Amino acid sequence: MTTPSGETPPPPITEGERRGLLDAVSVIPDPRNRHGVRYPLPALLTVAVCAVLAGATSFAAIADWLYDLDEADQQRLGFTRGVPAGTTVWRLLIRLDATLLSKVLAGWLHTRTQPVTARPRRYRTVIAVDGKTLRGARLPGGRQTHLLSALDTSTGIVLAQVTVDTKSNEIPAFTPLLDAVQAVLGSLTDVLFVADALHTQAGHAEQITSRGAHLLLQAKGNQPTLFAQLKAVPWAQIPVGYRTRHRGHGRKETRTVKAVTLHTPGGIAFSHAQQAVRIARTRTTGGKTSRETAYLVTSLPAAAELVGSVDLTVFPA
Repeated sequence: MTTPSGETPPPPITEGERRGLLDAVSVIPDPRNRHGVRYPLPALLTVAVCAVLAGATSFAAIADWLYDLDEADQQRLGFTRGVPAGTTVWRLLIRLDATLLSKVLAGWLHTRTQPVTARPRRYRTVIAVDGKTLRGARLPGGRQTHLLSALDTSTGIVLAQVTVDTKSNEIPAFTPLLDAVQAVLGSLTDVLFVADALHTQAGHAEQITSRGAHLLLQAKGNQPTLFAQLKAVPWAQIPVGYRTRHRGHGRKETRTVKAVTLHTPGGIAFSHAQQAVRIARTRTTGGKTSRETAYLVTSLPAAAELVGSVDLTVFPA
């Protein structure tokens, strides 16, 4: 649609764009005693978020970003009684509930995305679950901070992330992550969750499907029975469902995707699995060719058209 002048009209203003960051973080409870509060919490949080986006990696750098603002901008944010020192910023931020703050920011970012008015026929919300260790961030015991995150692949927004317990791994953090994503989206019905082999757990499958969502999980050595069954499928007899070819920087790469519904007694040896998927990758670099294969399971039935719902080439073979 274009205007009479030929220009494309601006997209409609979203709820999140009507509600700025300063207003969004105002729902965060202030851990300080109300008496003697000199600097408003929403202003400090807004500064912290903006400073980090600008590249700040320390509490001192956050304070420096605030100092560099014009006095008029500082007052517009709410700093009418001067600006805090870096130690003040540190003392406040470490007292906040990081999970709640992450939830509020993710929810606000989600409301700023443009609504999908006309979805393609094969459109599906895809959430990629992945763990990452933060550089330069350490817990009181000296261990690096490890987060489990849920990324909306269509918008690039991290909808939720939870800190992995120092005495555990990512597996127990999966259910709290699903809870956080559901709190942001409101419902997980028909959402597809993609994760690596670590999360190919029967308990995870139950958690996902009980909320009306679907799974696409990779099988490796941590699930030897499932892996052996997937590998034994007569893949040579199954037609190719999807193929991509890429060239660049002296490298050629081809990825071939096959998917099949198994009609065997008991089905696939994994809870709620409907289809088996194989991704074969062939890469040629400098005259040398390497081949790798990945096996996956999904709770999507064949009628759901898996290929097109998600870019299967994101999985390393």
